[in-house]
Amino acid sequence: ARSRPVGELLAPTSPFDKKCGRENWTVAFAPDGSYLAWSQGHRIVKLVPWAQCFNNFLLHGTKNGANAVSTRLPRQSTESGQKNKPCEHIIDCGDIVWSLAFGSSVPEKQSRCVNIEWHRFKFGQDQLLLATGLNNGRIKIWDVYTGKLLLNLMDHTEVVRDLTFAPDGSLILVSASRDKTLRVWDLKDDGNMMKVLRGHPNWVYGCAFSPDSSILCSVGASKAVFLWDMDKYSMLRKLEGHHNDVVACEFSPDGALLATASYDTRVYVWDPHIGVILKEFGHLFPPPTPIFAGGANDRWVRSVCFSHDGLHVASLADDKMVRFWRIDEEYPVQVAPLNNGLCCTFSTDGSVLAAGQDGSVYFWATPSQVSSLQHLCRMAIRRVMPTSQVKNLPIPCKVVEFLCYQI
Repeated sequence: ARSRPVGELLAPTSPFDKKCGRENWTVAFAPDGSYLAWSQGHRIVKLVPWAQCFNNFLLHGTKNGANAVSTRLPRQSTESGQKNKPCEHIIDCGDIVWSLAFGSSVPEKQSRCVNIEWHRFKFGQDQLLLATGLNNGRIKIWDVYTGKLLLNLMDHTEVVRDLTFAPDGSLILVSASRDKTLRVWDLKDDGNMMKVLRGHPNWVYGCAFSPDSSILCSVGASKAVFLWDMDKYSMLRKLEGHHNDVVACEFSPDGALLATASYDTRVYVWDPHIGVILKEFGHLFPPPTPIFAGGANDRWVRSVCFSHDGLHVASLADDKMVRFWRIDEEYPVQVAPLNNGLCCTFSTDGSVLAAGQDGSVYFWATPSQVSSLQHLCRMAIRRVMPTSQVKNLPIPCKVVEFLCYQI
């Protein structure tokens, strides 16, 4: 089935605009759903209020240029005590933007961090930050509500390829770089770099936190998937199974599953707690043999993301297709066409998938399905119990297999 297009935001072009440098390597939604941000190419990041943008799609159809949401909403006086209304910002980062991530001081659940001494950011205030990773190795931190630069982090020596914030509201930021390292930053302490994680033999392409912020996954120009203990800043384990570079990763909403995308034309869904591959989504049939692990170059998988219902995974490959998969089915349930796509992510409520291409963003409606009570119960249990604890429960084997996503 074809996925229904919702809308598009097109990057402005001119007759003399250079095509090189207009790649959209990253698109992101704010944790509270208030903003959408993407790299328009060259040095520019666009920030738009998502609700207003989505309403424009519903009112005017799918064809919307980048100026369709250019009507600015005035910010309310901070003295009124009311939350600022979102307004659009265009940010010039000073260099090519490879990565961005939203960070919020409001945790998705209770923060693990206590007795934090705040410096630049006032304790208790609702902070929404945007981190941008640049070609020159710098990371710039922006205030989303004002569009102003807050911090400039400068320890990486190569391209900052990916960024991720801990979802616990601690404003801990992890950056992945071509300098073969991951760096951990504390933005509540004026951007102090807390730790350098070493172990990747080559470029690091991507990183992602587990929902409880306790585990970090990182992938790069090697066949292994790295898992890190973020309490001890030590490596937990390597997951072996891919046959070529692994370029993207994301945990499921309950933390029980991990999806990874590779140039070997596959997406694997793992149990990260025991290192077992539970599902394989192939983009080339028959799949390439290990000796020709990359297969045809037009089947490389570029991006993967988990829907918030925990049932669907989206993948984006070089064969000009976006695919929506169910975790319990072999074949895509929906597809959509997209040339030169590089990144994709679900909206905060999971209703829309955004994918980036040549400085523009395209949106599709995601498969809509009411989750079963069994699945909702499974997610509730798996949010608090790793696989080892589930297997020790005094319950029937079939129930254990279901809770471990093995059936």
